[in-house]
This record gives sequence, C-alpha cells and structure tokens, in this order.
Amino acid sequence: MKSRVGNPKLSFFALEALNSLSTSYYFFYLFFFMAREYGFDNRDNLALAALNGFVYMSIAWLGGRFGQRFGYFTALQVGVSAMVLSLMAGCSMNSSWGHVVVMCVCTLGMCFTWPNLEALVSEGETPAALPHTLGLYNMVWAAMGAIAFFFGGALLETLGERSLFWLPVAIQLVQLLLIIRLKRLAGPTKDAPRERPHFAVEPSTEATAALLPLDERPPLPTCGPPLPLGEGEGAVHGKHARLLLPPLNPRPIARAKTFLKMAWLANPFAYVAINTVVAVVPGLAKQFELTPKFAGFFCSIWFFARAGTFFALWLWKGWHYRFRWFLGAYLLLTAGFAGVLLAPKLTVVMLAQIAFGMGVGLIYYSSLFYSMDVGEAKGEHGGLHESAIGAGIFGGPAIAGAALYFNPSNAHSGAIAVAMVLLIGFAALLAMRSQSRGSF
Repeated sequence: MKSRVGNPKLSFFALEALNSLSTSYYFFYLFFFMAREYGFDNRDNLALAALNGFVYMSIAWLGGRFGQRFGYFTALQVGVSAMVLSLMAGCSMNSSWGHVVVMCVCTLGMCFTWPNLEALVSEGETPAALPHTLGLYNMVWAAMGAIAFFFGGALLETLGERSLFWLPVAIQLVQLLLIIRLKRLAGPTKDAPRERPHFAVEPSTEATAALLPLDERPPLPTCGPPLPLGEGEGAVHGKHARLLLPPLNPRPIARAKTFLKMAWLANPFAYVAINTVVAVVPGLAKQFELTPKFAGFFCSIWFFARAGTFFALWLWKGWHYRFRWFLGAYLLLTAGFAGVLLAPKLTVVMLAQIAFGMGVGLIYYSSLFYSMDVGEAKGEHGGLHESAIGAGIFGGPAIAGAALYFNPSNAHSGAIAVAMVLLIGFAALLAMRSQSRGSF
C-alpha cells in the first residue's frame, strides 16, 4: 500500500480533517438553526443535545467493534454514507421532529467514523511513536473544529440556513470518495486490523513479549547478550535469529491501567461541561446581543485554546502518567465552565474560555492516549473512548435541562447543577487515586 499511495497516515489525517469540518459545522450550529426556525430555547436545545449524546453513547462502542471485525474502511463507508443520506433528507425537512430524526441518524452514522479513524492512525504504531501520532490526530480534529465554529456563524448567515445540511454533505461526499479509493488500494486483506505477525524463525524472548498484550508480557531478563544489529526492524541473523523490535514502554502496567480508568471517568465529565456550553451558546449570544456570526467568533476562543493545548502536549511528553497534571486540568475545566456560563462580562467569559479549553485539552488527550497505549484492540478501545464521550454529551445537557425544568425561575440553575456534578467527578478522581495509591 505504501508504495502506491505514499504515506497512508497522511490520508487518514485528511479523512479526519474532513470528518471534523462537516460534523462540527452541523452539530454546533444545529442549535442556532432550531432556535431560529422553531423557537427552541435553552431547555429545548439542552434536551436535543442530551438525545444526541444518548444515541452516541449507545452506538459508538458498536461502531468500534464493527470496524475491528469487518475493517476500518468498511466501517467508515457505512458511517459517512448514513450521514450523507440523513443530511440530504434534512435539506428538505420542514418539521422540528423531522430534524430530530435527521440528527439521530446522522449521529448514528458518526458513531462508525471517529472510533475507526482513531484506530487507523494508531494501528501498528510503536509505544515510542504513538504519542507523536495521537498528538497529530488531536491537533487536526481540534483545529478543524475550531475553524468550523469560528467561521460557521458567518457561513450560516451568508449561505443561508439550509447550508447547515448541504455544505456538510458536499464535504462528506469528498470524504466518501477518498475512503473508497483508500480501501481499493489497501486491498481486501489490509482493510481489517493487523494481526500479530507469525515468525518464520525462532524469535527472541523480548520480541515475543512485545507482541503480547501488556498484562500478559513476562518480565524481561536483566542480563544477557544484546540483540544483534541489523538493517531495521525484523532483521534476522544466524541460526538462533532474533527479531529487532522497539523497546517496550517502561511504565508499569498497573499504573497505566489506573490512569486509563481515571481518564475514562474524567472525559465524560469534560463532555458534560462541553456540551452544556455548546447547547446554550445561542442563549449566551442572546444575552450579550451577538449575531450568529459574532457568536461564532467570540465563543470559539476555547476551541483554539484546546487546539493550542494539544500542540503543547504533543511537544512535551512530561504529562504522561502524572496525576498532578491530570488533576490540575480537571480543576481548570471546572473553573472555566463556571466562568463561561456565570460571568456577567464578556472579558471574564473570554478568560474563562481559555482556562476551559486548556483543561478540556489535557483530559481528552489523556483519555485517547491511555486508551490506545494500554489497549491492543484499537477499534474497540476507540469505541469505548467515544462511548464515554457520548455519556458526557448526554449527561451534561440532561442535568442542566432537568435543573431548568424544575427551577425555571433561576436562569443559572442548569449551570450550577452541572458545576456540582463536576465537583462530584473531582471527588471520584481523588477516591480512585486513593484506592490505587500503590500504583503512583
């Protein structure tokens, strides 16, 4: 495949960029569309966001499993096709309930894209190369999401309300053509996830261990002859040949699994906050008298802060398996969320967005990195990572919407309720760390 299409990873990043542009524009500005066309207020949009999260939470894991079994490109074809068909129907839809159905089908299709894109860019990476690759992955989707939100309001005003549907469809059709081309060039055997290689010669103990799941690897010997030098990975020499492989990741497996559990706990809480903020942006725009165009400009600050955080974490690996950095990010997330929704001045909201984006960046990066670093089944672990995101997309709007429903006299009741939930998540992280103290 490499000889025919160059570096396949670049093509995977192109797919990711297209997916982020199309889905970000549609899902971020759907709330503006529903507010303008059907009079949705904060409570209605929060209910819509909660439904979106419920569908994503329920199906994303299956989307990852599907790709693990039938091939990543096949899963991507299914997902992008479903999004194209649903949004084409949305172009001519004229009822609020019809658009709710369109959103649910589009979300279902998206469940087959993100887990398998994550798996595609992670599959076959060595422990040393994985942080670099995931850093690029995070920067691509975050940058495209920031661009989509920044320009989305202006596009909606310039191209009209229905551009919410036909513009993502145009992007997704390009994406679908690229998927079909990559699948054809890869061939029928390379669409499926890689299997562990079989040895034609007797491998070394270190080489065999590197091909086992992390929790099944035997301890490596502390002495003995070094591996023979060769001309790259897989070089064999002599009667008792050894396979040269990259060194194993030095972190203890118990510590790694603990951080994976903490990241899977914290990431849904981060998305509780994110999707509460995104769903009430039309309300914030109304409060500060911003048009959709200027709401896109102003409320995209945290998106760029998140993308910048991804870049910094990509350059510096010192945050890996460091509890203080993880906990500090969670505190930034909580403080930033409260500032964005409760601050009375735009300047304070701007500063709060920066803190919010930085906290979200490290928590999301942690969840994806630990999922791929610890897991052998990339598609399935990517699906679990995305399902955890779906839980947050559902939980935040559901909690905020319920608070507004039962206490409609207080416009900030939803934000206060979600902030309390974030504090519960903080306590849960501390408890998890206390129970696994020996791993730190």
